[in-house]
Amino acid sequence: MHLSQRFIAALLACTLTLQPVAADELPELGDAASNDLSLSTEKKIGQQIMHEIRWREPSYLDDADVEAYLNQLGGQLAAVSNDPGFGFYFFPINDPNINAFAMPGGYIGVHTGLIVSAQTESELAGVLGHEISHVTQRHIARQVFQSKQIGMASMVAMALALLAARSSGQMAGAAIATTQAGAISAQLAFSRDFEREADRQGFDILRKAGFDVRGMGVFFERLQKSVRLYENNATAYLRTHPLTGERLTDMQNREQAVPYRQVADSVDFQLVRAKVRAMQGRPVDAVKDMAGLLRERKFASEAAIRYGLAFALYRNRDWPGAEREIGTIRSLGVSAPMLEHLRADIRMAQGDAAGGLTIYRDAMVRFPLNQGLLYGYGAALLSARRYDEALRFVEARLGNTPDDVRLHKMRAESYAGLDKKAMQHRALAEVFALQGQTAGAVEQLQQAQKAGDANFFEMSSIDARLREMKQRLIDELKEKRN
Repeated sequence: MHLSQRFIAALLACTLTLQPVAADELPELGDAASNDLSLSTEKKIGQQIMHEIRWREPSYLDDADVEAYLNQLGGQLAAVSNDPGFGFYFFPINDPNINAFAMPGGYIGVHTGLIVSAQTESELAGVLGHEISHVTQRHIARQVFQSKQIGMASMVAMALALLAARSSGQMAGAAIATTQAGAISAQLAFSRDFEREADRQGFDILRKAGFDVRGMGVFFERLQKSVRLYENNATAYLRTHPLTGERLTDMQNREQAVPYRQVADSVDFQLVRAKVRAMQGRPVDAVKDMAGLLRERKFASEAAIRYGLAFALYRNRDWPGAEREIGTIRSLGVSAPMLEHLRADIRMAQGDAAGGLTIYRDAMVRFPLNQGLLYGYGAALLSARRYDEALRFVEARLGNTPDDVRLHKMRAESYAGLDKKAMQHRALAEVFALQGQTAGAVEQLQQAQKAGDANFFEMSSIDARLREMKQRLIDELKEKRN
């Protein structure tokens, strides 16, 4: 699916009064210290766009396993970029088109179509390294920047229009063509200079991170060849990342200077690809698809394809069948957080809450940093109605990651289960605030004040947070007027 048409139409409507960026007003190539758009402003723009995507965009894939993997891989690549402290966030979009897009502030979206199409982890890493380079070289910032007289809200609208057009070129392109926003269209595609620079930087990132440097060139070459056969899938990325024979030749020349070394894919890469494929379409069709691949032995990893089948069976509520596949995978000697996550959820689905929670606890000892397991355990506690335990667990995690929306949602559910209405609304206020819905946060805090079951300290916290949110709302309204 594409980014929703209603969402795109709303974003493009915001751009009607914007003026285009003249080419001679752009900073020099490679000038990462541009004074035209500060890094803090760029981060704020990206954060607001991310809020909009999480809040309104149905194709945003809220899957902790896939997101955790993308951030693990992306973090490995960003750590060896020319700006390792920039701070990146990678998120999945449930869209079969082969695409990835970078937004201001280091937010990088990855379509599920890209994950499935990448035949090796080095190919996927090559695309992510390329997108990371667009960010570190401030290519995105230069496209967004209008002038010093344009306010934050207008720059956010510009960035949203760029995102919409990259994600759904036909709908966004038609809308742009019929409005004053037509002037933006020249800025939608990265320039050849930007692309060459991102290729060069991305290649260095791949090499330093220990991946096969041929992954980038191989993937882009295959993508170009696929245009004739799979035009609808291929053009989404190529439209905004113009691929020329010169670029491919440059990639191949750089590859020849590096000795060949085979790089094995990680288990997590193979499992994520299988899960993404198994989550598409109706559960019964996903089971047939994965079972067919296994039967015909069309796979690079038997464990991964069996994991995909187990997930499809889980979706189809065939718990015993899913558990049998998990058992076979474990007999192959495979160990991974995603495997334990699914194994625990299968137990929970069969009513074995104690067994499921035990699997989660053991897995979190072995994989203490895996976000998918942490979220899964919190959700399992809530499912088992262990609200006190869930609240303690969530609040301990929030001490380390206070801006985690998923954890705040779990905290709200925990309070709801404990029938603590004031604190439930207080927790929901943080969910709204973190998703950029300040007015909603104010409303939740006002409901918390009226709930009547808060103690003195809780009420003091509610009152103080309400004052903060009201001031933030005033500031946001002022910014919109500017």
